[in-house]
Amino acid sequence: MKLNELRPKDGATKRRMRVGRGIGSGKGKTSGRGVKGQKARTGVSINGFEGGQMPLYRRLPKSGFTNIFAKDYVELTLGRLQEAIDGKKIDSKQAIDEDALVKSGVIRRKRDGVRLLATGVLKAKVDLKIAGATKGAIAAVEKAGGSVTLLAKKEAKQDAPKKDKKDKAPKAEKEEAGE
Repeated sequence: MKLNELRPKDGATKRRMRVGRGIGSGKGKTSGRGVKGQKARTGVSINGFEGGQMPLYRRLPKSGFTNIFAKDYVELTLGRLQEAIDGKKIDSKQAIDEDALVKSGVIRRKRDGVRLLATGVLKAKVDLKIAGATKGAIAAVEKAGGSVTLLAKKEAKQDAPKKDKKDKAPKAEKEEAGE
């Protein structure tokens, strides 16, 4: 077979329907859109509209919330890490941190950190410095002779505890109460 003989398998491709090309085509005149009305025109945006009846998305109750402080970790599996080591993308003899994973192309970006998951098998001895790992993943790395160092979490700075209103009484009154 030569390059000029390459073609898709029979039935793999289908020609697009040309609409509005006469009554004999089966898609002439209204082009399969029915007759008149809003849906026959362009620019229709009535998804979810039920003719004035309370729509489904408003009949169902709200539930839950989105935690704005949630961390968005990049997931890295043991199998993916082993593939990268086998493919010589990463040197397992050196310590592997998040920047090394991004540089080698194992992960695309760090986001809030990398979390190691225990999916797949790890045979190589590796020293990892990452944001998080599951218990199973840590056990698998240690079984292979490696180690996992979890990076310290950057905690939000907390203000000093606020005093109660009771503590704000004048000193003179406190001294009288004490005697």
